Formats: sequence, structure tokens, C-alpha cells
Amino acid sequence: MSSTALAPAAQALADLLRPARRVVVFTGAGISTESGIPDFRSPGGLWSQIKPITYQEFVADEDKRREAWSRAFSGVARWTGSQPNAGHRAVAALIAAGKAPVVITQNVDNLHQDGGADPERVIELHGNAGYATCLSCGLRHELDDLKGPFLEWGRIPACRDCGGLVKTAVISFGQALPPAAWTRAEDETLAADLFLVLGSSLTVRPAAELPKMAWEAGIPLAIVNRDPTPYDRLAALALREEIGPLMTAATAAALG
Repeated sequence: MSSTALAPAAQALADLLRPARRVVVFTGAGISTESGIPDFRSPGGLWSQIKPITYQEFVADEDKRREAWSRAFSGVARWTGSQPNAGHRAVAALIAAGKAPVVITQNVDNLHQDGGADPERVIELHGNAGYATCLSCGLRHELDDLKGPFLEWGRIPACRDCGGLVKTAVISFGQALPPAAWTRAEDETLAADLFLVLGSSLTVRPAAELPKMAWEAGIPLAIVNRDPTPYDRLAALALREEIGPLMTAATAAALG
């Protein structure tokens, strides 16, 4: 696509992407709303309709565990089962071209991987809704293996190896972020030459500390989000655009 064919917003973003060699992409719920997944923290979102179950409640209370698994298997949160959109595919293109070493995501929907991103280059700060893990030994459990016994016999999942509590791999309220993922996210942020935010309000901590960390290190910020963020005033570029079309055009132009 020639630069003259680009809309001003896409041109501005392409001009930042083109010379960059290590674009760290940071995504939030806004990139997935274009796939039909609701933004659960915003007014009218999931958490305004259903009270979240905290990590501490899940561990301490069998009834809460049963409720959490009922939600997981009913699909009420709509975190899984959607299709990646043009925004996810554009991020995957940046990774495949070697321009973006990683995407750091707050999302749990697996859509970056489904959209073509190398799973090894997706850093999931808030976990993944597509499988479960044992809270004692860390063993991975597939949801399909747990669903039948729960729905047919009401059997709350337990680890097949150690008998420990099993929980979806989503990081719950009150649960610590995975240390390895956080350390890697920090390292990648500080090694970037452009920090690109797509669809995040930048209000959820500690994840929102990463763009601040980048800015303090002198790394330019580019922010694309539906609503203003606390970091817009620090950004080299802050746009209110639909992510899929914008990223499709800007990425194509930047990659030539």
C-alpha cells in the first residue's frame, strides 16, 4: 500500500513502526472487543453484572469453586470460542516479520495465538482461559477432560497427579501474576525501541506500570484505545481508532 493511500492516523502509526526494530506490543480487552468478547471491566461489562470470585474465595470455599467451574463451563464470561480479528493478525504479522519480539497481553482469550502469533512470543500476564492448572503442582489440565465429570456428576476438578485444587489458568482477583511472565515482560519492555499499546485503559496494575517503565527509559509510546488513558499525555502518538483496520493499514505500510 502506498503511503499516499493511508488515512492520517494510519500514516502516523506507520511512520513510527517503520524505523523501529524492537516493537513491544501491549494489548488489552479493546483488541478483542472487535471479536465480540466483552470488556469485562468497563461499565456494563461482565464484572458489573457478575461479581468476580477472588482467588482467596476459590481456595477457601467449595461452593465458590463449584460456582467458578459452573461459570467456566457455561461460557458466561465469553472468554473462549471467539475468532481472532484483523488486529490480532496484524500483531502476528509484526512478530513474523521480526519487527516485534513479543506481544504482552492482559487478555486470556488465546486470540493472539489463534491469529497466528508464535505462542512462545505471547506473554500472558493474566493467564489463559483455555486450560486449567493445579494450584499445588502446576500440572496442566485440559478443560475437555474436566467438563464431563463436572456436568454429569458434579465432580469439582482435582489434580490427577497430586489431588490438589485445579483452577482455570486465568489469574483471578487477589492472585499474583506469574513471576516468570512478569520478569520477561519487564525485560522486553526495557529492550524495546517502541512500546505500542492496543486496546488497554492502562489503569489495571501492575500491568499498567509497563508503559510507564518504557517512557521513563526514554522509549516512545504509541497508544491506540477507544477512550483516553492516563498515559496519553506522555505518548508520541495517541489515537482513538478501531484497532483492526488501523493496524492492518499501518502494518502493511510499515512492512512495505
